[in-house]
Amino acid sequence: MSVDHHSQAARVYYRLVRDFAQSVQPWEQAVYHDVAPDERWDITLTARKVYGDAGEFLAIMAAAGLDSVDQPLEQQRLVLPTADRLRAFKRRAGFESRADHRKGGRPTWRTD
Repeated sequence: MSVDHHSQAARVYYRLVRDFAQSVQPWEQAVYHDVAPDERWDITLTARKVYGDAGEFLAIMAAAGLDSVDQPLEQQRLVLPTADRLRAFKRRAGFESRADHRKGGRPTWRTD
């Protein structure tokens, strides 16, 4: 993750994912992932399994309620946004986790 031009973007994104994980309704589309023992100390592994991209670790942290990448990811069922909803959250927050979608600390998909 590189430094954002908008310093609060990651915080806003984290909060959007966290709120979703805590309040999703049974009829809403979501990704349910059962954390395996090999993921305990590697949230990037979980991100690869769920989204196919280790860079999505912040979404995993948010869904699990972790404050730091150094915290263990306990075995549990995570409720995560679908890839489409995750993209919508990124746009809403002005945050981008993929380096190839960033330039000068800003998401390249931004129009402003």
